[in-house]
Amino acid sequence: MGREFRGLCERHGIAQSVGRTGSSQDNAVAESLWASLKRELVSRYRFATRAEARRAIMAWINHYNGRRRHSTLGNVAPLQWELSHFRAQRAEAA
Repeated sequence: MGREFRGLCERHGIAQSVGRTGSSQDNAVAESLWASLKRELVSRYRFATRAEARRAIMAWINHYNGRRRHSTLGNVAPLQWELSHFRAQRAEAA
């Protein structure tokens, strides 16, 4: 499984993490996302069902990715950053 995943990453030009397993500094941005989700949503509400929790979490993630600005991305939302990034890549390739 690990070799297949490594090959998939290589074919798509994705650089895998090189840090130790379990190191929060290795993936600080992802750790920040989970901490924000817990602090802003999960710890504040009691959900009656898993389905209710799932809907609330998906809505929060959609807001987080679509509209919320992130300092690590130059204070733009992740979707806007990705759009700019891919446009720049396309312009370089042309």
